[in-house]
Amino acid sequence: MNAHEIDYKIIGSEMQLVEVELDPSESVIAEAGAMMYMEDGIVLDTIFGDGSHGSQTFMEKMVGAGKRLLTGESLFMTLFTNQGMGKQHVAFGAPYPGKILAMHLPDFGGELICQKESFLCAAKGVEISIAFQKRLGVGLFGGEGFIMERLLGDGLAFVHAGGTIVKKELQAGERLRVDTGCLVALTRSVDYDVEMIRGIKSIFFGGEGLFFAALTGPGTVWLQSLPFSRLANRVIKAAPQTPGNRKGEGGIFGTLFGGDHGF
Repeated sequence: MNAHEIDYKIIGSEMQLVEVELDPSESVIAEAGAMMYMEDGIVLDTIFGDGSHGSQTFMEKMVGAGKRLLTGESLFMTLFTNQGMGKQHVAFGAPYPGKILAMHLPDFGGELICQKESFLCAAKGVEISIAFQKRLGVGLFGGEGFIMERLLGDGLAFVHAGGTIVKKELQAGERLRVDTGCLVALTRSVDYDVEMIRGIKSIFFGGEGLFFAALTGPGTVWLQSLPFSRLANRVIKAAPQTPGNRKGEGGIFGTLFGGDHGF
């Protein structure tokens, strides 16, 4: 095993957190700002990239960090290490309502492809890289962009998705069409392409966008019922208007703390 062997517990139902138990000298990596709490023996450090290759040169680390920047993530990650004498705990919270999935990468051939920003945390030694889609159409119209995240290694990784999670096992040649934003993760054996909705009436009045994600097995696919983009759009549409502003400009906070209310 190259990755640290960590224990964990997922707590909660709609707004979940994952509590990771670390033995002395064990570490976990996470996105900046994901930490909820940590016990006294845990020490945090900010690192370039994911820290999966300790012997890398500075330039190699810069290349790895640059790849993360392409996916829309920060150049830096946070490393949490247990420097105490006994077991210690550190917890990471979900960014919005949904579920946290524990992915044991060896169960999926040591590799998993995820949508951007779904990664939450992982055992030290797991590599977080980028996955270029084979077809240009996927990048232009795939909803989550040309670049997706690739999790590599032999340890545990945790991803977050919105709403309810549906896991689909696709047989060889079996096809599934899904809303592009609802795709959370897939194993590397699944072929991912985009398919345009047919019919002028469906395109203009169907309300489902212009494209579906076309997935072809064999392999495993994870879907989410509430993509963050869909949630954000509903919030923006529901935000009250303020005099002189467009709908949603200033948002809820503009309404709460605007001059008309005397704050």
